[in-house]
Amino acid sequence: MLIRTLPVGPIETNCYVVSDENTPDCAVIDPGAEAAKILDYIESFKLKCKHVLLTHAHFDHVGAVPEILEETGAKLYMHEKDNGVPIGSEPYGFNAPADTVFIKEGDIIEVGPLKFRVMETPGHTPGGVCFICQNSIFSGDTLFSGSRGRTDFAMGSTKDLMASLYRLCQLKEDYDVYPGHMGSTSLEKEKRYNYFMHMACSK
Repeated sequence: MLIRTLPVGPIETNCYVVSDENTPDCAVIDPGAEAAKILDYIESFKLKCKHVLLTHAHFDHVGAVPEILEETGAKLYMHEKDNGVPIGSEPYGFNAPADTVFIKEGDIIEVGPLKFRVMETPGHTPGGVCFICQNSIFSGDTLFSGSRGRTDFAMGSTKDLMASLYRLCQLKEDYDVYPGHMGSTSLEKEKRYNYFMHMACSK
């Protein structure tokens, strides 16, 4: 599995382009901004994007979605609870296209030979999810290196987020963790050193 991290937008949201070494199929996770940058990478490596996956629908994770969908013909996959969720204190949200595939716990999204398993992790937003593929977790704004996602935005819930971190604590294997912001980490490292994971795991 090949993972390309593309920090995009004013707060450097991590957009991930994930592909298999043996096929051109790829998934784009959280295209928050700078569609041209994302499309240039896809085109330069002759990849085919048929899947755009959202860990959640805050503005900094969805800004380039319309252009990516239009240019690639890809389909959008997201949790229905984030469709129309307010952004911060603003009275509007992201409205998914009519052909969006609304995902739920345990769904498998196949991208060529890669299989992305959906894990519902609400708290930062009601429809927050993680995508688990092979030995990697794309955690969005649920889990960061040394921290966790904020819950003071509209529709956020500290209780729900801590419950989501607890679920991540229960995963037995170690995983590489690719968050929505900042650098990558590992699940084992976060279990050992992340204060919020310690709080969640102790329940």
